[in-house]
Amino acid sequence: MDAKVLPGPGVRGHAPVNGHNKEQDSKASRHSIQSVDRALLLLETIADMGGEATLTELSNRTRLNISTCHHLLATLIKRNFVAKVPGRRHYALGGRILYIGHACLQVDLPRRAQAYLEDINRKTGETVHLVTLQGDNLVVLSVREATHAVRVGTGKLGRHDAPHAAAGGKAIMAWLPDDEVRRVLGPTLKRWTNNTIVDHDKFFEELRTVHRDGYAVDREEYLPGVICIGAAIRDHAGAVVGAISASTPTMRANDKHLALMRETIMEAARSLSTEFGYHASQGHSERQQVAG
Repeated sequence: MDAKVLPGPGVRGHAPVNGHNKEQDSKASRHSIQSVDRALLLLETIADMGGEATLTELSNRTRLNISTCHHLLATLIKRNFVAKVPGRRHYALGGRILYIGHACLQVDLPRRAQAYLEDINRKTGETVHLVTLQGDNLVVLSVREATHAVRVGTGKLGRHDAPHAAAGGKAIMAWLPDDEVRRVLGPTLKRWTNNTIVDHDKFFEELRTVHRDGYAVDREEYLPGVICIGAAIRDHAGAVVGAISASTPTMRANDKHLALMRETIMEAARSLSTEFGYHASQGHSERQQVAG
């Protein structure tokens, strides 16, 4: 998207962008808000410069004077769209940018994931879920029902009541900061079955295992007689945008079938993560750090 800096106080003169129609630019100028346009230009410029830039660099690139840049950046910092880099005179994209980016990915996630869910469903015959974490809630975005006569009834689309007892929830939380996990869990963990992990320390130990192995297992922790395997979907920055999981009755949960489920789910999660710009080397280095 081409950004346009409107004339006014604090802007140094510069040549028009090639190919722009002056009459169209004039009309656009009358219907735009200068400060918003400049703030968006700063965000785009920081992104174009690799995610970090100094105040002088931003001023030179945008042709806004130092004072204008400083005031706009202060507002963006207040709203967490920009952050100061500790120990350096650099400005970086803030957490709010990631939040909005994740929201966009989640809107597109069901469409992108459809073929992968169908492939897992076809290969395993089991019920397959696409889930994401929205605030404190695990939300089911898409479901492919099992093709077996005996199938798992795990609910429909919408909010899932037990992120700590679900493979998809554990797969997502394994890649979140500890403080964020604590916020999602709350002070107590509800017991759904005799196998539900309700101790916070044991749950964090479980997440470390998920982080190390790259997949999560619900061992009859949410529904008696049901085993579920899940793996996280990640974006270009390594942030989790959702998870894919599949559920099977314990009557079919022999080693061979569970291995098939695990392999197809992990492959689908890896492929979908690659579509979102994630590189496998990121996960490898992170698992080495955890192991160390």
